Amino acid sequence: MTTADAAIVVFGAAVRADGAPSVALRRRVEAAAAFGRRLVAPLFVPTGAAGQFGPPEAVVMADLLRGLGVPDERIVPELTGTDTVSSVRAVKRLLAARGHRGPVYAASNAYHLPRCVVLLWLAGLPARACPPPRGPASRSLRKRWYWRLREVPALPFDAMLMIGLRLGGRL
Repeated sequence: MTTADAAIVVFGAAVRADGAPSVALRRRVEAAAAFGRRLVAPLFVPTGAAGQFGPPEAVVMADLLRGLGVPDERIVPELTGTDTVSSVRAVKRLLAARGHRGPVYAASNAYHLPRCVVLLWLAGLPARACPPPRGPASRSLRKRWYWRLREVPALPFDAMLMIGLRLGGRL
């Protein structure tokens, strides 16, 4: 793939108490970096403010991206997003300020990708999904179903919220 001027938005996940990335966060970054190798100099936008522990998710992801060989000038962390909607709003502002006009790819776990893509699209960005990390997001069957079922109400709720923000001129 030779898509130029692409942006890959890596949606945040938990940072552990010791500041280390959670498995989900690490796998999202690895999937984004692997996909980015197929593109011409993509811009990586890791998202996520400081959570319960450690540094901001975006900072931890930026460090992981550097460790995977992504040059600093291609990483623009977005440090204010506290959830998917606020991350999408912040990414829209960040990309608009940079004059970005290319495709936007969402990087997350498979269960979360539909919501990420829909929200980016509703924000007016030409969104597509990166291939998600391989394998389950958790070893626990209960946790896997929790995260999948959580998306059932979250996607329509967040979509309606994004539509309301767009119609109200607050996007």
